[in-house]
Amino acid sequence: MAEEVVLMKGNEAIAHAVIRYGVDGYFGYPITPQSEVLETLAEQKPWETTGMVVVQAESEVSAINMVYGGAATGKMVMTSSSSPGVSLKQEGISYLAGAELPCLVVNVMRGGPGLGTIQPSQADYFQTVKGGGHGDYRLIALAPASVQEMADFVGLAFELAFKYRNPAILLADGVIGQMMEKVVLPEQRTRLSDEEVIARCPWAANGKSAGRKPNIITSLELDPAEMEKRNIHLQAKYAEIEANEVRYEEINCEDAEYLIVAFGSCARIAQKTMELARAEGIKVGLLRPITLWPFPSKAIAARAAQVKGILTVELNAGQMVEDVRLAVECKVPVEHFGRLGGIVPDPDEVVNALKTKLIKE
Repeated sequence: MAEEVVLMKGNEAIAHAVIRYGVDGYFGYPITPQSEVLETLAEQKPWETTGMVVVQAESEVSAINMVYGGAATGKMVMTSSSSPGVSLKQEGISYLAGAELPCLVVNVMRGGPGLGTIQPSQADYFQTVKGGGHGDYRLIALAPASVQEMADFVGLAFELAFKYRNPAILLADGVIGQMMEKVVLPEQRTRLSDEEVIARCPWAANGKSAGRKPNIITSLELDPAEMEKRNIHLQAKYAEIEANEVRYEEINCEDAEYLIVAFGSCARIAQKTMELARAEGIKVGLLRPITLWPFPSKAIAARAAQVKGILTVELNAGQMVEDVRLAVECKVPVEHFGRLGGIVPDPDEVVNALKTKLIKE
């Protein structure tokens, strides 16, 4: 079958991918700059073609709790929002992590704090990668840098979420959500039948039919000793994810004397920065984390043994830079360059930051 190549926004690519991957349910609420996810689903009417449920909930809190209910039955369910909306979902996300329920959360980040701006940002790194809600839990966090990855990572996120029984989050910034590029959409998949869901998810809430003992889905445990056992189990699972699911991309790192670490739209800017710097004789490489958690700490540490300095480029005041500094253990200087308020830097600004913060010649 010939590939289907179309031109669309990142948010639209997510919606089309969700339908084609056979997702069972979407529960969301409109907020800029991710509203096209819900709008595209409403336009496509997948309930008429695949049987997918699409609900505009009355609030972000309602949406995430609908996801909890759907995920508890073993269905492929998801929600999408932007920064202030994801803040409202944090309690539900913590519940999902505590109950070990697979689902997908999409966050197309905008500037803050507070209502902030509808312009792009990457300032939800702390909120996402460090947990956000209460308790010791982790989210599998994927950071797309293209419209194609917005589509592809829907499938990857669900694959990892079900493999580890853990919520996954697709953490995009407003640039990637709103930009238009060519994208190859996945082939249409058939949604799993109820029998196939039960076979894949024997832990799921399934009622008491057919003589089965009903499963109880909860994150509540009143016995402290049992709650500690549950937390120890979760930490062991997170260690397994860290050992097996780190993803990153390296560009021109073999001979690099300086390293840029950036994700999302900043990685695209950094790639042009690298080209401009090399044209001036400055050997710069780029390491792009694809999984923000698990974070590619070992890969960054390995490059730290080679380079003279590292610059993180982020649309925030300096968040990922903390994890980079932890990874390199003070072996080389690590500096941060970022713009705030929805301003996206140009590559020349980053070249200048590299020179003034690290090279200083």
